[in-house]
Formats: sequence, C-alpha cells, structure tokens
Amino acid sequence: MAWARRDVTALAVVGLLALVAWSAIQAWRAGQVGDEIARLARPGDIQMVSSETCVFCAAARRWMTAQQVPFDECLVERDGACMARYQAQGAPGTPLIFVRGQPQLGFSPQRVRDALR
Repeated sequence: MAWARRDVTALAVVGLLALVAWSAIQAWRAGQVGDEIARLARPGDIQMVSSETCVFCAAARRWMTAQQVPFDECLVERDGACMARYQAQGAPGTPLIFVRGQPQLGFSPQRVRDALR
C-alpha cells in the first residue's frame, strides 16, 4: 500500500512540474509575440474599442501596456463616436480591436501580430 502512495505522490510531482514548464513556455511565447508586435506597431495602428465593465478589455489593456505596444483606446460608455463605430460593426461584444483599420473581435496577440506583418 505504501508503494501506491509513493506512486501517486510521484505522479502528482511530475504533473506539477509539467504544468510549471508549460506555463513558463507560454509566458516566454507571449513575451516573444509582444516584442514582435511592439516592433511592428506604429502609433495609430492598433485601436481598441472597449467597455468599462469588460474584463477581457482590461486584460488586453494590461497585456499591451506591459509589452509596450502602442495602442489607442476608446470606451463605448464615454465616447459617442466610439459607440457609433462599435455599433457600425455589429459586434456582439468587446473588445473590438482594429489593426490598421481591420476589425478583430476579441483580443489575440497572435492575430494582432499576423495583421501587422
């Protein structure tokens, strides 16, 4: 019975190490994508239509700020022109990211990078 407990413990340790390694790789990849976007993007290339209550908008804002990506942002609750632009797209939610004028619903660093290439 003691061997079974050791096996379970060993398996849990291996699983935890795999999770830590996977998280580190994901963070490294995100940093690489962020560096590339920061190199490719010029002021005015990326515009984010967001909402004050949108958690995904807040995450995108934090990520782009941390990666030093130049972007402009407007809030639909505070800016009539922003609301009109949002409604004109017929988007079901925010964030609505415009990369060089092309809309993307939601935020994906990889899609932003690909649109800038």
